[in-house]
Amino acid sequence: MHARGDRETTKEMAFASLLSEEQFLCSICLDVFTDPITTPCGHNYCKACITRYWDTNDVCQCPLCQKQFSTRQEFSVNKIISEMVDQIRKSTLLKTNSSTNKEPDEPHSSTNKEPAEPHTSTHKERVNTTPDEVACDVCTAPKRRALKSCLVCLTSYCETHLEPHQRVTALKRHKLIDPVKNPEDAVCKKHERPLELFCRTDRTFVCQFCTESDHKSHQIVSLKEEYERQKAQLGQTEAQVQWMIQERQLKVREFKRSADLSRTDADREIAASVQIFTALISCIERCQAELIDVILEKQSTTANQAEGFIKELQQDIAELKKRSSELKQLSHTEDYLHLLNFPSVYTHPPTKDWTNVHVPPSSYAGAVKTAVAQLGKTLGREMDEKLSEAELGRIRQHAVDVTLDPDTAHCSLILSEDGKRVSHGNVKQNLPENKGRFTTYPCVLGKDGYSSGRFYYEVEVKGKTAWDLGVARESVNRDNFTMGSDDGYWTIHFDLSNGKEYYAAAAPDVVFHVRHKLQKVGVFVDYEEGLVSFYDTEARVQLYSFTSCTFTESLYPYFGPCVNNSGTNSAPLIISAVRQTD
Repeated sequence: MHARGDRETTKEMAFASLLSEEQFLCSICLDVFTDPITTPCGHNYCKACITRYWDTNDVCQCPLCQKQFSTRQEFSVNKIISEMVDQIRKSTLLKTNSSTNKEPDEPHSSTNKEPAEPHTSTHKERVNTTPDEVACDVCTAPKRRALKSCLVCLTSYCETHLEPHQRVTALKRHKLIDPVKNPEDAVCKKHERPLELFCRTDRTFVCQFCTESDHKSHQIVSLKEEYERQKAQLGQTEAQVQWMIQERQLKVREFKRSADLSRTDADREIAASVQIFTALISCIERCQAELIDVILEKQSTTANQAEGFIKELQQDIAELKKRSSELKQLSHTEDYLHLLNFPSVYTHPPTKDWTNVHVPPSSYAGAVKTAVAQLGKTLGREMDEKLSEAELGRIRQHAVDVTLDPDTAHCSLILSEDGKRVSHGNVKQNLPENKGRFTTYPCVLGKDGYSSGRFYYEVEVKGKTAWDLGVARESVNRDNFTMGSDDGYWTIHFDLSNGKEYYAAAAPDVVFHVRHKLQKVGVFVDYEEGLVSFYDTEARVQLYSFTSCTFTESLYPYFGPCVNNSGTNSAPLIISAVRQTD
């Protein structure tokens, strides 16, 4: 009997050896089946596990393939699988007892087994997942956070339910990835293999089998390599985006600054227009008052003359009436002697001959026209002065601090220590050679150049008999000196000896006239507008402007004190501080 029992035991162990515990694991509790049942879709679970799973879900579906069942069914235990599981258990117990020389214990009744409870987890694991986190597909309630997703099981596992994949040999061969909400999306639909590669040709994920069929000869790289490449590209793109953001932020500041400058200019222009038109209205009212005074004076003169003549005539009339009365009385007398002795019978009283005396009416014709014509000249002159004054006030807002550059000064020039004065010294100095130094003509440039925007500075020319002022481009020839706009100089000149006195070095030279000898000259440049203007700062009038110029490089303030001329032109050119308001 003992021999037969041993043979039966040997058969059971041989049968069990053909099977593996890993083939009979419940995907819910991850332990060997207890009371296994089979769903219509062909998957197996512990009866208690699947019942508990359906109790905690709104729909009746398979946990693995997600297939839904129209009604919840009461499944019977799959006896074949149950017997196979019992054989595996017995085999395991026999192996254990053989190694310990102990009698095997009776297996636990399958009816008493409860679904395996997971080991105690931390509070963090028990907390329900957030919408951005992946939940464990095995957990019921509460759902724990998934630690890994299996591309073979197409299931996401928390730390507890992942343990069999780290222990069971067959499960260790499964492909685990960082948790994803839909693991099936990481599996090739055609070959049911993990999407571990990337096809750069078609810009899609592929599995190993895809590279041997549809994507053969395509450019295939690992996901890590493509990830690193795109991550590097992402960094470059982010840097470009940041640069674009900064560029646009600079533009925003530029536009805001332009708007602020425009608002400031508009306010200044409005104030200037109010001042100008107020002055023009005052001028018109003054001219009107003067015209009325002239007309009234002429009318008064005529009235006074007529009144004088009227008084004289009234005196004549009184004398004539008196003589008429005397003659009437005499005509009635009968005294011969009295009539014949009357002295003035045949004479008239001494009165003025008024035949050619006239008082012509005052003529006002053309008075208004003449006054308006004169007013036009006055308004034009005052408007020019006011406009120039307002314009000068505006451009003074762009004043810059100019300092002379000794490295560009001709060797005969003397510069002050502060770089604000320059004069001709008659004697050439021994200065270091410098490619930027003028060698032919006694002139010097400012230290700072300007390649955009507007700038303005003022120079005192008082006491000089000759000078040059303006701006020059950076590349002007320092050796062979020719001055003109075509040569890169935009300048005006003063020279008592050449007969022109004041002129602009245009092509040809343009002579301009001033009311008095200039004491201080203002130089204004608008780079974008191609404008270089010169002003008499004392009279507040514009002297000359170069317009529609084309500037392609930096412009530098230019100063030419001209030769000393035996001391007659020894006064320096002086860069003056600009007064913003007067």
